Amino acid sequence: MSEDVRTAVGAEADLPAVEVTGLRVTLGGTPILAGVGLSVSAGEWVTVIGPNGAGKSTLLRAVAGLLPADAGSIRLFGTPSTRLSRRERARVVAAVAQSPVVPAGMAVVDYVLLGRTPYIPPFGRESAADLAVVADVLDRLELTRFASRPLATLSGGERQRVFLARALAQGAPLLLLDEPTSALDIGHQQEVLELVDQLRRDDGLTVLATMHDLSVAGEYADRLVLMAGGRVVADGPPREVLVEELLATHYQARVRVIDGDHGPLVVPVRATGRRADRPG
Repeated sequence: MSEDVRTAVGAEADLPAVEVTGLRVTLGGTPILAGVGLSVSAGEWVTVIGPNGAGKSTLLRAVAGLLPADAGSIRLFGTPSTRLSRRERARVVAAVAQSPVVPAGMAVVDYVLLGRTPYIPPFGRESAADLAVVADVLDRLELTRFASRPLATLSGGERQRVFLARALAQGAPLLLLDEPTSALDIGHQQEVLELVDQLRRDDGLTVLATMHDLSVAGEYADRLVLMAGGRVVADGPPREVLVEELLATHYQARVRVIDGDHGPLVVPVRATGRRADRPG
């Protein structure tokens, strides 16, 4: 953790990166999170899984400070999230949403430069140091050749790398990823997740993500948190969470779990019975 971030959160390096206790969130009169508890160690990759409507994205948005809580608390590196100003929080947490909003016609370099906003004084301009950070991030993510291109002209995998680049330009030690590969083919999924894992190891990032693909989630995460009905129903290493009985109960799905090289693989299984005859 950089010295300016440490100052912002007032935290020691050995404190949990994220500590959520008894978190309750209501949206439009409907309870979404019902007493969620979660702890993520610094440098850990934790992925939240669960059926649609479980509250996964709401949890990430609450951690990012984008949603108010009805009850409970969120601590970031030991500091209550409510004590952080918007600018301070942006130096601690960087988030990549499922569908980031991109201003029409914006070039890649300008979009990534938005990540330096927490460091630029109001009514001020980016410094040489800010530009150097952006140049370094573009280089590391092999995006330099796209710097002047409109973001809308890039492929899905390339755009996802740009979204990551903006988050990394913030210099925040905590990275939130909400379904980072949902719109990508399998090759681009692997490319993006391998990149995140390498950056985590190189920079000591903490990753808190949500994913629908259970096999992919189990391959990359140190720990999985299974949510259902706005609550945490299982929390542990992938081989303890991705078990057939749990998945059948909470996903209402027939699956088979087999051992893979990097974690359990979840395979859907069709219901037994005679298949309907097909014409022709």
